[in-house]
Amino acid sequence: MERNKEMSIVNENIPYHFFRRKAINGAMLALCAVSALIAIGILSLIFFYTINRGASYLSLDFFLQMPKPVGETGGGMANAIVGTVILIGIGSAIGLPIGVMAGIYLAEHGNNKFAVLVRFMTDVLSGVPSIVAGVVAYSLVVIPTKHFSAFAGGVALAILMIPTVTRTTEEMVRLVPQSYREAGLALGIPQWKTTVQIVLRTAFRGIVTGILLAVARVAGETAPLLFTALGNRFWSTSLDQPIASLSVFVYDYAKSPFEDWNNQAWAAALVLIILISLLSLSVRIVTRNRFSSR
Repeated sequence: MERNKEMSIVNENIPYHFFRRKAINGAMLALCAVSALIAIGILSLIFFYTINRGASYLSLDFFLQMPKPVGETGGGMANAIVGTVILIGIGSAIGLPIGVMAGIYLAEHGNNKFAVLVRFMTDVLSGVPSIVAGVVAYSLVVIPTKHFSAFAGGVALAILMIPTVTRTTEEMVRLVPQSYREAGLALGIPQWKTTVQIVLRTAFRGIVTGILLAVARVAGETAPLLFTALGNRFWSTSLDQPIASLSVFVYDYAKSPFEDWNNQAWAAALVLIILISLLSLSVRIVTRNRFSSR
């Protein structure tokens, strides 16, 4: 009798708990949807506002011509576009290998005091203001060489890229099931080959996402470049000389008293957004085709 009574109480409470869980689940899903819509809305607002302000000032001359002297209208930012690509390339060549290898080390051999220190310093570095990275690159490169340069700007961008790539790579490699590693070792494959050919291939998409985040962050940085690459209104692709960049041009032109320069600043900001969008799209297409062919 007591057991039947207890069962009847439980059965009476089932509808209450069921509807309570369902209501909480629905509320959380609605909250996530609203948050996603807010994020998409803010991104869309920035994107379309930049298009509205800068699209009308984009032309073939903007991509092919050099900046005009002060007081003259027109011209373009060909040197800044090429300089931005060079700076991102230098930063990626320095920062990406360091970040990826550090992430692999932390994920695969991160159970020691040195790894704990590296992980802590990476977290600290990820919160350091970009202007501090510029000052560090200024001290490491500009002062010893006694002049600003594209290489110094690339070093500053690399410093900013390393923590994002490191932490993303670590998390993505950790997500690879341990059974994959055990299967490779059971087949007699050395551990380093197992890591490269099995673990990294499995985590490839996540690592690429982290790389894109790092590139997207540094592509629009201005403060560290003011201390390192400085800027250049003339054509220069030399790595040991000051070089132009879109972000510095946006900074200089946006605060100028000339309306034409202000308009070109919006156009340069739009080019930066398009550059990052095309980079993201191309990498997504490449990685999708790479994995679908297997």
